[in-house]
Amino acid sequence: MGNYTKEQIIDKAKDLAKMISTTNEVDFFKRAEAQINENKNVAELMSVIKGLQKQSVNFQHYGKSEALRKTEDKLAKVERELDEIPIVQEFKQSQIEVNDLLQMVANVISNTVTDEIIKATNGDLLRGETGSKVKNNSHSHSC
Repeated sequence: MGNYTKEQIIDKAKDLAKMISTTNEVDFFKRAEAQINENKNVAELMSVIKGLQKQSVNFQHYGKSEALRKTEDKLAKVERELDEIPIVQEFKQSQIEVNDLLQMVANVISNTVTDEIIKATNGDLLRGETGSKVKNNSHSHSC
């Protein structure tokens, strides 16, 4: 195995990203997002939420605690209403699935790099120790 440049690794990462963007999870995410963007009820609720969020910021800034509390209560109610819409639930679930896939890929890359370093240094995979650590530990035990 030769040495790879950062550019080659980035190119491979882009290829991997293209593969991920064609998965069922991402396809479902795109369709759910399109449905959300076409849904008038969702658009109205999002507009109300944005307005209430702006009010909250203003009330907080001016120290209007009672008005802030009432606005935050309204905000929570509208957010619950939005979350009860089936397409919103599906969209949120699809976000979780895409994020899980990305996290899994990141973990596989991280774990594989670590394992390859351990192997390349004649380390101990079971203990997760590089060769120099194994060597130093065996010296300290023999004293």
